[in-house]
Amino acid sequence: MAASIIGILVLLALTSPLALASDPSPLQDFCVADEMPQVFVNGFVCKDPKLAKAEDFFYSGLDKPGDTNNKDGSKVTLVDVQKLPGLNTLGIAVARLDVAPFGINPPHTHPRATEILTVLEGSFYAGFITSDNKLFAKVISKGDVFVFPKGLIHFEFNYGTVPAVGIASLSSQNPGLIRVADALFGSNPRISEDVLAKAFQVDKKIIDWLKTKF
Repeated sequence: MAASIIGILVLLALTSPLALASDPSPLQDFCVADEMPQVFVNGFVCKDPKLAKAEDFFYSGLDKPGDTNNKDGSKVTLVDVQKLPGLNTLGIAVARLDVAPFGINPPHTHPRATEILTVLEGSFYAGFITSDNKLFAKVISKGDVFVFPKGLIHFEFNYGTVPAVGIASLSSQNPGLIRVADALFGSNPRISEDVLAKAFQVDKKIIDWLKTKF
């Protein structure tokens, strides 16, 4: 009897619909984002399809190198629904990643997207960390592809002596970005020094110093 009950429960588990967290699927050919909507929704209201034009599905500029003259030595040029209205409801975005020699795209997450990175020039030391703190990392070079699962902390570092360039595809029209260090030490309002000092097991003076960097 117990075995029968277990069998039924397993069958139900396997046949029950799965709750999937992803961008909504389109119910028409396209849904060009209305950039001046009068209604607030989870995403963007569609503008009248009769008013759509080719420019709604076009973006120019990813051929231009990003400015890496900053403290990280990197620049991400993201093309999401706010730059390309035709992406609305399509569940995808793209970005160009430029990293100077010994520069870094610091540890960060995309809460709404899986990312797949293709190396165009140079090389990256790239990796991500799982929920049980296991690191998956590898040096990837021109023509290589690396995937970062949705929501996991990941990074790209350029060990090389030449600039590195990659193109990333993301599984959301609005993938979001949370840089770990910026979020912890540069939040608004600020996280209490007591909380951070306890979390990192360091003196509060170190936390105060770190906050000045963000």
